Amino acid sequence: MNPDFIKYQAQTSPYPLGMEVSHAIGSYIYDTNDKKYLDFVAGVSACTLGHQHPRVNQAIKDQLDKYSHVMVYGEYSQSPAVQYCKLMASLLPESLNKTYLVNSGTEAIEGSLKLAKRVTGRSQLISCHNAYHGNTMGSMSVMGFEERKQAFRPLLPDVDFITFNNEEDLQKITTRTAAILLETIQGGAGFIQPEDNFLQKVRKRCDEVGALMIVDEIQPGFGRTGKLFGFQNYDVVPDIVVMGKGMGGGMPVGAFTASAEKMDLLTENPKLGHITTFGGHPVIASACLATLQELTETNLMAETLEKEKLFRSLLVHPLIKEVRGKGLMLAAMTESADITNEVILTCQDRGLILFWLLFEGCAIRITPPLTISEDEIREGCAIILDVMDEIMKKSNN
Repeated sequence: MNPDFIKYQAQTSPYPLGMEVSHAIGSYIYDTNDKKYLDFVAGVSACTLGHQHPRVNQAIKDQLDKYSHVMVYGEYSQSPAVQYCKLMASLLPESLNKTYLVNSGTEAIEGSLKLAKRVTGRSQLISCHNAYHGNTMGSMSVMGFEERKQAFRPLLPDVDFITFNNEEDLQKITTRTAAILLETIQGGAGFIQPEDNFLQKVRKRCDEVGALMIVDEIQPGFGRTGKLFGFQNYDVVPDIVVMGKGMGGGMPVGAFTASAEKMDLLTENPKLGHITTFGGHPVIASACLATLQELTETNLMAETLEKEKLFRSLLVHPLIKEVRGKGLMLAAMTESADITNEVILTCQDRGLILFWLLFEGCAIRITPPLTISEDEIREGCAIILDVMDEIMKKSNN
């Protein structure tokens, strides 16, 4: 397939990995030569329950037998989406009770930014340096990495940036600010966690000046950090929560959640303040509902923290300077991008899928399905350590 893959399908980089996929199940992906690869990436944190999870697959099949797309979002009452939004409201703080379903994380970011401007009547948006929130024009505008943006300017005006975990920078949030948008754990920057109650201090500053606090849970969300959402680890309640990736158990989806009072502002002045044809698609919503039910009816989220401990106990090597992150959102840090590249590419040859982070070249992404077993963790870590031993041996010769 690869020649046609390169010729006919638009690429994101000059050097795609090029695995020809045959099928996937559980924690493994198989290529067309029937070689199996242990998946430590989960579709970049998207396949929360692994591949071909029976509950998710059955929910999709059951819904397909009833109906698929019937109307643009928000006009008809469709059971999968209604059940999902109701369950989500029961799991979140009381003020986060109404959810708008869309097609992707970046669209959810766009919707949240629009909602913040509609609620406050203000124009200024604040994000963080080295933040990543998606690649559409609004989401790119609040990306804190100029190298990725400069070719596409002009972008949204009136956007400012602060440094994550820098308390002094919070004074940049003023009565001009519609919202500050930040990841609860910075992803592309290197899986950086908030320190010294930083998120609580952001919340306090927003309350002082009437700005909204938007948290991007697209990557930390859906159990990856041991809680349903990352912000629940830090004793803070945002005004808007943005979600995606792991929400659909491998299906394309996004959403943003706020209070009914805020969300209802999108219905008038103007009407159709945000619209989407396929948001809330019944087949996708069925997959989301099955995923959320599985997470909340099992011990998977609590087990995530135990699996983190196992990873940390195993990933001890002179080439690993530290392991960042929380739960099953981990990054093994090496001293150079060259080492990281060699580890990732060699591990794929050995049957282990690892990946990079967007802005931190020394990071090895480890974000497996939450369903990964302890034996599979040991299997994958053994491959990593063997590859690192070989790299050290070569460098010493």
